[in-house]
Amino acid sequence: MRAVCQRVTEARVTVDGAVTGEIGAGLVVLLGIERNDEPRDAERLARKVAQLRIFENEGGKFADSLVDTAGAALVVSQFTLIANSRRQKGTRPDFSHAAPKAQAEPLYEAFCAALRENDVPVQTGVFGARMALHLVNDGPVTIVLDT
Repeated sequence: MRAVCQRVTEARVTVDGAVTGEIGAGLVVLLGIERNDEPRDAERLARKVAQLRIFENEGGKFADSLVDTAGAALVVSQFTLIANSRRQKGTRPDFSHAAPKAQAEPLYEAFCAALRENDVPVQTGVFGARMALHLVNDGPVTIVLDT
């Protein structure tokens, strides 16, 4: 499981022009799920995201987390994060390690539920839909977390 966490001042996701999730200050979390991921991976990664200290304190140091700042998370499923681009020939990414929808969607939901259990307000996209993500990256600060 992989999460790309982008610190934002605001973000929203739309599907067919309709807003499905929107936050102010917090994190956009692009979530990729692999075939070998399990519910405990979702819980562990959600805890990492909730406690990730990438928000500046009064001294300008990365010391605060989503929980500390009462920030929100906008979680968007993105199977392309699991792409393998190390193929020996050709330039097409290999997505064979990405979990199929029947496995990935419940793990995506488990990740969102675990974030909520860690006192993080969560907004989402629509699993498996073609989405447009609009965000203002703050910093920019982008961190990649793996289980």
